[in-house]
Amino acid sequence: MSDFDRESDDVVAVPDSTSVEYNPFDEQTLADPIGTHRRLREGCPVHRFDAFDPPFFTLSRYDDVVSALRDTETFSSRHGQGPRHTPEGGLFSDPPAHTAFRRLLQRAFTPRAVADMEPFVAGLADDLLARLVGAGRGDLHAEFASPLPTITIATMLGIPPDDHSRFKEWSDALAADLVATDRETHRSVWRDLRAYLDEHIEARRDALERDDDLSDDLISALVTAEDEDASLSSAEIFGVIVQLLVGGNETTTSLITNAVVRLLEQPDLLQRVRADLSLIDVVIEESLRFDAPVLGLFRTTTCPIEKHGVEIPEDAKVMLLYASANHDDAEFDEPDVFSLDRPPQEARRHVGFGAGPHFCLGAPLARLEAREALRAIVSGLPGLRFDGEHERVAPFYLWGRRSLPVAWDRPDTEGEPNRRSGSTTE
Repeated sequence: MSDFDRESDDVVAVPDSTSVEYNPFDEQTLADPIGTHRRLREGCPVHRFDAFDPPFFTLSRYDDVVSALRDTETFSSRHGQGPRHTPEGGLFSDPPAHTAFRRLLQRAFTPRAVADMEPFVAGLADDLLARLVGAGRGDLHAEFASPLPTITIATMLGIPPDDHSRFKEWSDALAADLVATDRETHRSVWRDLRAYLDEHIEARRDALERDDDLSDDLISALVTAEDEDASLSSAEIFGVIVQLLVGGNETTTSLITNAVVRLLEQPDLLQRVRADLSLIDVVIEESLRFDAPVLGLFRTTTCPIEKHGVEIPEDAKVMLLYASANHDDAEFDEPDVFSLDRPPQEARRHVGFGAGPHFCLGAPLARLEAREALRAIVSGLPGLRFDGEHERVAPFYLWGRRSLPVAWDRPDTEGEPNRRSGSTTE
């Protein structure tokens, strides 16, 4: 019997897939996913949502979500990881095709490659913070947490600095397009981004034909990449870049802002981190568990499957709720408590980055960016506090803040924010 089919002795199967009212697009659900997900786990672990085209199912328990993520033969990514069926391509595929694409990209995200990015990310975090310090107040999302990952991934791709703001606009639009009811809304975004990237791709191909030295960036690496004597087409490179943009910008921004929100809600935790910056890594893992930046992604069934008395048909879209899995009390002790004292072996079981073959490729980079961002914020903004209401990001499958107004104590004299000394500012 597989993990996916195993029922615990004390759980009664619920054959009605609509026994709990659940609308992932409802304002109350968007405002309080933790409470909504708890009701799903307890009363309707396999939910069918009919008010979307196509209707989709939702899995909410930890064991079910993790098992599905690892079972690519039954829960396929070939038709995309959104609620609609999309063409197969790039990372949105299954092994062995997915394995080949991932191998081509892996070199940019190896531990050594990410370590090489650390000075750049640390310097960028300090530069962004230096622009804020004297003001005494600002939107931490717009002025810090959002530009940091955008500039980082754009720099890795080899995009000129003057175009970084356009890249952020494009990546936000692409994330929204995943669930847009009107598919024409963002068609111009796809067209503009495709034309822009094709220009960069072709420029590198021309340089390659002239035997010119290519710059050391990710677009150049994709242009020259070969796997089993097969190179990537411009369309495949475009698809990979889009997946990196959607998967790497807003999610890392949300990781940063989510962590700051929880620390500001519990000032004693913020003081502990100020006194011991090594706790930042603990904050990051607990934030990924408690506030998964991606609430969940979708798979498509390749055959009928029954779970908890509910039959999910072939070719059905199924949402795997990472955020709900991370709050499953069958897996985590006091899951609805944000704690810096959670045992490491338990904390690392979170699925904030997914699991299985599609485990987030950029996870090491996201952790690095969050680490340097929180270091700069905690060390460089004394007296940090809320300065107004913070707003939720729009896409229903993401969890983060699109605005985070904060205030802090302005320094008596202008100076550089603390870098790595571990000293506090209060």
